[in-house]
Amino acid sequence: MNYQQTVAYLFNATPVFEHVGASAYKEGLENTLALDRHFGHPHEAYKTIHIAGTNGKGSCSHTIAAILQAAGYKVGLYTSPHLVDFRERIRVNGEPISEQRVVDFVEQERAFFEPLHPSFFELTTALAFLYFKEQQADVAVIEVGLGGRLDCTNIIRPELSIITNISFDHTQFLGNTLAKIAGEKAGIIKPHTPVVIGEDLPETRPVFEAKAKAEQAPVTFALDKPEVTSSTPRTTGGRDYDTRHYGHLYGELGGDYQVRNTNTVLHALNLLKTKFHITDDNIAYGMAHVVELTGLRGRWEQVRQQPRVVCDTGHNVGGWQYLGKQIAAQPCRQLRIVFGMVDDKDIHTVMQLLPRKAVYYWVQATSKRAFPSAKVAEEGKKAGLNGADYGSVANGYQHALADAASDDFIFVGGSSYIVADFLALNHF
Repeated sequence: MNYQQTVAYLFNATPVFEHVGASAYKEGLENTLALDRHFGHPHEAYKTIHIAGTNGKGSCSHTIAAILQAAGYKVGLYTSPHLVDFRERIRVNGEPISEQRVVDFVEQERAFFEPLHPSFFELTTALAFLYFKEQQADVAVIEVGLGGRLDCTNIIRPELSIITNISFDHTQFLGNTLAKIAGEKAGIIKPHTPVVIGEDLPETRPVFEAKAKAEQAPVTFALDKPEVTSSTPRTTGGRDYDTRHYGHLYGELGGDYQVRNTNTVLHALNLLKTKFHITDDNIAYGMAHVVELTGLRGRWEQVRQQPRVVCDTGHNVGGWQYLGKQIAAQPCRQLRIVFGMVDDKDIHTVMQLLPRKAVYYWVQATSKRAFPSAKVAEEGKKAGLNGADYGSVANGYQHALADAASDDFIFVGGSSYIVADFLALNHF
């Protein structure tokens, strides 16, 4: 098989959450442990940092990886989902795994793994852990796929655990209260291993405190003594930060929600500096060059000017509490929003968070889990939003661009898969 055939095999021969949702979710670590034994426990060959949370774990993972790279370490980075190419999930110093390595892994190992009937994520995690060992990574930043306690990344023994925040998402797996969701995320807290909680709520804090106490794990609540004292966005992109211990910093990632993420990252660095040689200059450089160093995309990413076009992967209520306000605050003649969602998200509540004074282009991602664009349009009409159904992301965006004046603002998002389809248009 060539690379395209191999990726098609991975997507079609294994249950893929991004495609089919709940039926791809496997509770338990039996397959993960079997794969780990087969490959000789590769994650033990390098240090790890484990990051969970409802929102922000991708931005935090990439930022910490960038800072460690700036400090001279060889850094593995495992994240999900990918936007354009499967290889985005597995990187070393920002470089995606090679197409040939993916092909070889499947060809050489399928006789072992096929009888296990692993999920796509179980198999991908095994490949990532093995690849980081082969590449002799010093440290790997590992993003949880879903939840924490039963996620197949949870076999690692990290130097530091981070839980960015808790809000309602994937409630069919993680529970229908914030406390239950926190309990699942808290499953990554390990014995005697420090943990940073980026954001806590009255319902979630006791859960984290109890788990940390049971594991004798030192716990830091990042909002108790914020490292970020103020932040302002730059008109040219990115944000300026004033901080308690790191002076003035420029962050390349420009979303309003990055203020909380940056506060979480800086608290994590207070602890990581005791385990790695990281200077303040490394921190400043890594934060200012996250995209170049790690390949991160789709986080308040500006892809064109006149009209200004921004895309963002924010996809749930927690994300849109920030995005809705930031989009509405953009200076422009007319706000145009190309928008769609997938079917396990709270579309009704998100619709209430969308800017009122905008023209909407309702669309549908190519994912099988996508809400039909007609359904999105119906929900938009119920919410009193002005828009029309354009079907595909490409069609919606092309119409938005054709309608726009040079001083309009176009936003594309609502789901990672909307942004994936958008970036795959190859305009950028």
